[in-house]
Amino acid sequence: MKVNILKRVFLHKENGQDIRLTDPNEAFTITDVQHFYAGTYPVLTNAKIIGPDIKDDEMQYRFESTMGTKG
Repeated sequence: MKVNILKRVFLHKENGQDIRLTDPNEAFTITDVQHFYAGTYPVLTNAKIIGPDIKDDEMQYRFESTMGTKG
């Protein structure tokens, strides 16, 4: 039996393009990663975390901005 540890990748859409954000620290929780990148991408402060989706031997998490939506 072979066990693969999947790396985490974080996706953020800006200006219609996906931006791949690498995992800054494997010990961080997903919320910690969100706060880490919020300094560079302030819109992530209120973003929802979607995932993980397993694709291409990666765990992909998506930050979806809630800016500009009501309700």
